[in-house]
Amino acid sequence: MNLKWICVTGLLWTHAIHAAEPSLPPLAIWPASAPHETAKLPPEGEQPLKPNDTTIRIENVSQPTLTVYEPPRDQRNGSAVVICPGGGYNILAWNKEGTEVAAWLNTLGVTGIVLKYRVPVRPSREKFAAPLEDVQRALGIVRQRADEWGLDIQRIGLLGFSAGGHLAAVASTNHEQRVYDPVDEADQLSCRPDFTLLIYPAYLVDNENRLAKELAVTAKTPPTFIAMTADDGVRVEGALFYYLALKEAKVPAEMHLYPTGGHGYGLRPSKHLVSSWPTRAEEWLRASGYLKR
Repeated sequence: MNLKWICVTGLLWTHAIHAAEPSLPPLAIWPASAPHETAKLPPEGEQPLKPNDTTIRIENVSQPTLTVYEPPRDQRNGSAVVICPGGGYNILAWNKEGTEVAAWLNTLGVTGIVLKYRVPVRPSREKFAAPLEDVQRALGIVRQRADEWGLDIQRIGLLGFSAGGHLAAVASTNHEQRVYDPVDEADQLSCRPDFTLLIYPAYLVDNENRLAKELAVTAKTPPTFIAMTADDGVRVEGALFYYLALKEAKVPAEMHLYPTGGHGYGLRPSKHLVSSWPTRAEEWLRASGYLKR
């Protein structure tokens, strides 16, 4: 692997990213208001762009949505991935960790579905509480719409970055029952992802390197792919201890630990070898059978 290869591959991904358009208008995941909402937020919006930074940051989300990006019909393989952008549970890095990722998945024949979950953290609730309701509901809706969208209900994955990686891990270890009162038929379907990808996940351990209490890893936790760097500011110990918990539970798992690259790079190429993580993820998806047509 060399820097030239990474840069060329990055240009190809960038072309795909700019070419991607949603297949459908955003789909509201709650038919009325989202559960357990007690306070009114300021209007949803995008923060002003920072100098030399193209990341779109969405704030004040109170009406969660799914935005579907489909590959060309003749390239679809029936798999789908619900994408959870990061942002510290305060904002959503909408393009860098959402729509750009959907475009990359489309190049693999996978339907990318970006989840706009509720942020910021609701007062007096765990930081992941409202987003977990949203992601559980989202997985049920995707399975409910599987025939319409040409999907295999046994190949519905979850991918998250940073706080979104924590959310994906929480959803992967808390799927036995809904954390909200069922709304309709979508909530009768499984909210367990069939596979999970965690990219620089945050908040997986406490300050004493104990697995976070909300992460109850068992043999029913989905097969998991993890990518992280040793110099990540959110502490690589989280990924390491989560991987060990998966190993002890005999859950199929693959982890790639890179020496440098920091945090928050998404798919965007850099001088660091961690920019090759999408290739490793594609290899894992292919070897696991999720890219079969």
